Amino acid sequence: MEDQFQLLFEKMRIEMKEQNTKLEESLTNKIINRIDEKLKPILAENENLKLKVATLENEVEYLRREKKENNLVIFNLKEEECSSTELLQNVQRQCLADLNITLEKTEVNKIYRIGKPTKQEGKPRPILISFVNSWKKQEILKNKRKFKQLFISEDFSKEVLEKRKLLKLKLIEELKNGKIAYLKYDQLIVKENVSNTDKRKRELSASPQTEHMAQPKKQQALLSSKTNRTNAFDMMRARSNSLSKPTSSDKRS
Repeated sequence: MEDQFQLLFEKMRIEMKEQNTKLEESLTNKIINRIDEKLKPILAENENLKLKVATLENEVEYLRREKKENNLVIFNLKEEECSSTELLQNVQRQCLADLNITLEKTEVNKIYRIGKPTKQEGKPRPILISFVNSWKKQEILKNKRKFKQLFISEDFSKEVLEKRKLLKLKLIEELKNGKIAYLKYDQLIVKENVSNTDKRKRELSASPQTEHMAQPKKQQALLSSKTNRTNAFDMMRARSNSLSKPTSSDKRS
């Protein structure tokens, strides 16, 4: 009897354990389903917020870029001025002397030194100059290599400057490989060198077969027609010669 009771008790224990596991699973599934139902609108709202943040970041970046579009940064100009008007006059003198470009006051929106003044000699602060129109900025940029002592760059943000520093290594590699490469804002533009492609075309066109194939179809048709004409004349001459010769019957008569 004790053995039977023990077996019955063991069966009951196993059944209760199975029921408990089933209850736990059903409860967990119900809880998960409820949590998912409550999380769905939150997740959808989160995605919408991410899209809005991305669009706002793009708009802010566009405004920053537009704000700096007509700006230039000038380096290595001695810090001898006492006011912004004197600073502008110094920049005007350098542009006229080195670039032969006249810079009018009406073409400049603002000009000032970047950063706080330092006591270190020989390290003048950079100058930010903002133009009214972009065409004057582009004119100075095109001739910036003519400056004897000054160095000029565009006004980029810190993020863009960091990206450009990283891209400069790739730029040097592409230039070593003989490709045309340059930095445009925060992107590296790489193009194939035209001289290399011209050399390949010349090598292909050097063979006589390619020259013959390169002739226009009209010229080929004219050549073929000429050869056909000469062949036709030869046939007519051969026929006339055969008719002019006396036959055996004529000799007998």
